Amino acid sequence: MLTTFKATAKKLPDGLQVETESRGFKVLMDEPKNLGGTDVSLNPVEDVLCALGACQAICAAAFARSQGIRLDDFFVELEGDLDPDGFQGKAPVRNGFQEIRFKMHMKTDAGQEEAEKFADFIESRCPVGDCLQNGVKLVRSGVVVE
Repeated sequence: MLTTFKATAKKLPDGLQVETESRGFKVLMDEPKNLGGTDVSLNPVEDVLCALGACQAICAAAFARSQGIRLDDFFVELEGDLDPDGFQGKAPVRNGFQEIRFKMHMKTDAGQEEAEKFADFIESRCPVGDCLQNGVKLVRSGVVVE
């Protein structure tokens, strides 16, 4: 069954700060000072990295037992390459990440091969990873002038 998730993003008066909200939860986003922001929070692409890591961690925790894995601890290190010159219109390069790399850390009694198979399973179930790996159709449904 298809489920629709909803969110809003509202530009705040200070610098490049944006308040996002979904289901009553708020997240502040900004940009570093060298990109014109006030550097009070993560920027959106850093949040993308965090969202991917969080989704993988949730999948690990949610499915470990059913996959026969005793998982005592789990975290993900992530890094992505992005050239800000694209976003700023200074160079004809891609605006977004060109590559995202991640390393899963598992505290488990499983062997390396079993942990690798579980990592494959996590990747196969992670919705954020799926969005990034396969792309998502973006549809502007309107422009409202107020």
